Amino acid sequence: MSIKFLAEDDRPREKFLLKGKNALSDSELLAIIMGSGNRDETAVELARKILASVDNNWHQLSLLTVKDLMKFKGIGEVKAISIATALEIGKRRASQEIPEKPTISSSKDAYNILKIHLSDLRTEEFWALFLNQSNKVIHIAQLTQGGINQSIVDIRILFKTALEHFSTGIIISHNHPSGNLKSSAEDINITKRVKEAGNVMSIQLLDHLIITQNAYTSFADEGLL
Repeated sequence: MSIKFLAEDDRPREKFLLKGKNALSDSELLAIIMGSGNRDETAVELARKILASVDNNWHQLSLLTVKDLMKFKGIGEVKAISIATALEIGKRRASQEIPEKPTISSSKDAYNILKIHLSDLRTEEFWALFLNQSNKVIHIAQLTQGGINQSIVDIRILFKTALEHFSTGIIISHNHPSGNLKSSAEDINITKRVKEAGNVMSIQLLDHLIITQNAYTSFADEGLL
């Protein structure tokens, strides 16, 4: 049966089978996740509307809550959870594609790893990369959640983790959901404290990255270490 003779809600699934997943548009992929549209719109039409509301950007769509998604006619709680779940699976898959022990030779290398965890969050989190003598990443960890000003990283936990993994270098990072890349006085103070503690323990602080949704600031690049 030709695709054109199928109901539009069925076409993305049939197209997937006939032509493969790479042949599907973003709206067709989202339509498959939703399964159906509403009384006035097919699944594909509804998917186009949802994607258009976020400038056809999957990262922006991932920022919508279940309640945000349910504002669209035809999106109930089950469909909204299905969409959010699919996006979370994509995020975790991207994280698992990181090489087992990537080498850090620049701030951009560190950013490419950390942005997967930090770039699309609505609250601040503090993460760290732990490196060996060859500057290979041997461990990645979240240290705090909920805001750097309200939940300052415990330096003892940071270096306890570094010692457990025999790290000789660390890169710390946190996100600014506001999009502001400028370091605050608290950011600078934490960096100073971590560097001083690292000097005592012969574990070098290599960088501190501030990450937004599509950019970053490196303390090392800015000469702030």
